[in-house]
Amino acid sequence: MTPSDRQYASKSESERAPRPRYLVPLDLVRGGLIGTAELVPGVSGGTVALVTGVYDQLIDSADHVVQAGRKLLFGPDRWRSALAELRRTDWWLIVPVLIGMATAVLTLAGVMKGFVTDEPELSRGLFFGLVAASVIVPLRMLPARKEGRAPFVEWLMFGGAIVAAFVLTSFAGGQSVEDPALPLVFLAAAIAICALVIPGISGSFFLLAVGLYAPTLTAVDERNLPYIGTFLLGAIAGLAAFVKVLHHLLHNHRRSTLIVMAGLMIGSLRALWPWQSTEAEGAGTLLAPTDPVWGPIGLAVLGAVVVITLILVEERLKAGPSQHRDVEPDSTFS
Repeated sequence: MTPSDRQYASKSESERAPRPRYLVPLDLVRGGLIGTAELVPGVSGGTVALVTGVYDQLIDSADHVVQAGRKLLFGPDRWRSALAELRRTDWWLIVPVLIGMATAVLTLAGVMKGFVTDEPELSRGLFFGLVAASVIVPLRMLPARKEGRAPFVEWLMFGGAIVAAFVLTSFAGGQSVEDPALPLVFLAAAIAICALVIPGISGSFFLLAVGLYAPTLTAVDERNLPYIGTFLLGAIAGLAAFVKVLHHLLHNHRRSTLIVMAGLMIGSLRALWPWQSTEAEGAGTLLAPTDPVWGPIGLAVLGAVVVITLILVEERLKAGPSQHRDVEPDSTFS
């Protein structure tokens, strides 16, 4: 996160000045990273948004767009109230990020499908390291615990999130669905987009579990417009239904939400364990390390080093005299 990002994000939504225009190239890169992450089963685009420092701003802007749509449909004062919400949307952030995401998805879908399919141990090793190190990010963002709140409750939420993500990611042995029906594509997209905005929950992993991962990447790579259009409509419907809830949680129950996010990220590491069974029966079962061993381990270390380096760079920038936080972080539950 650059100094300008830090200063921008440290203010409440109502205090923020328009986003600096010179951040557009950086936001394009961020969008590309988020889009690339969403192509990989087990890696959450929300995690990348957290690591790159734009998660809160993206959720706020998405909420304004959803609110604009609702007010346009149901009022009151439809056009004026909808335009007011759209003016509050940070378009100088959301448009570059969306362009970066779309570019990454359209250009890398075939490549990423090949990497994940042909080199499963290596790809999972790399992303295991990335996600494992990224758990630090929501923990560093924790505001101070409210007085009188028992640490036991937070540890229970943290452990429950780990278990839930671990169990859910054990169901990814779904076989690829040939020529899926478009209503199924719509429903799957609506659920997968909710996973996109939650760090630790991978939309691509959900698609893999229901057998739509390969068909979706193939449709994107081959520009199958009916499939892509149906998927986009489902994603819009799911986002509209879910983003308001997440916006409320981040603004009103921030500490609890971040603790649960960190737990989900840890539990999701089960999906990224490099050595898993590929047999039709018991697909996805965790195995002891077998050949290749050092390749996945080396890439896991590389992924962790990349994330930790980004965090250290952010710390260094944050230490500048012009940087501050409204609330001091508390990275423990005690």
